[in-house]
Amino acid sequence: MGSLWIAGVDGCPGGWIAVFRDLFGGAPARVSVVASFAHILDAPEAPPVVAVDMPIGLPELNCKGGRGPELLVRPLLGGRQSSVFSIPARRAVEAEDYRAACAAALECSDPPRKVSKQAFHLFPKIREIDALLRTRPALRDRVFESHPEVAFWRMNGECALAAPKKVRSRVHGEGIELRRSILRSAGMAESLVAHPVPRGAALDDLIDAIAVSVVAERIHRGQARCFPDPPLRDGHGVPIAIWA
Repeated sequence: MGSLWIAGVDGCPGGWIAVFRDLFGGAPARVSVVASFAHILDAPEAPPVVAVDMPIGLPELNCKGGRGPELLVRPLLGGRQSSVFSIPARRAVEAEDYRAACAAALECSDPPRKVSKQAFHLFPKIREIDALLRTRPALRDRVFESHPEVAFWRMNGECALAAPKKVRSRVHGEGIELRRSILRSAGMAESLVAHPVPRGAALDDLIDAIAVSVVAERIHRGQARCFPDPPLRDGHGVPIAIWA
């Protein structure tokens, strides 16, 4: 029997951390950090489904609460709601200067609001995926936006997690162990759950990538949920939905 790979991906300081898993079980999971998102899509595993913790599909106008997906999933997460931030309008995301991004965001949001520094630092990665999905439309059937906290909510019997994964920007041991326990219950091998953190990534990046790899598997098996259902589309036809 051959292999059928899926991938879960998260952004990290070194670029992207990818967890490749063989659904046929013939090969061990592989974890790697790559500089380019395209490297994951064009990897030897050629995963037909890739779930990524990064916004996909950009609105022309940012309304209060964000796009449709944010509005739908945020109430599910209890104390973890702040992990789902509102995606600024396309003009703001496409600005490479922080002041320009804030100016564009003020013009393209209702009510007017600037861009947080945390969001701004993600813009290069958002633009990277956006460019791929706009220039290679076939990838829109392979690449799906996910969110680790929503993934854990679903794996946890659709219950919000009690402990955060980070406290004051530092990894929170109790929260990480809770997430590892949920991943084990979801069928993840101990060798993957306890995998050494590769250079260029942090422990929470690895845990998040494993979590969204579960989403990728469930998308492939037709067992995932998307918010909203059916997905919305941005002005370029790119789907807008969070999968869990």
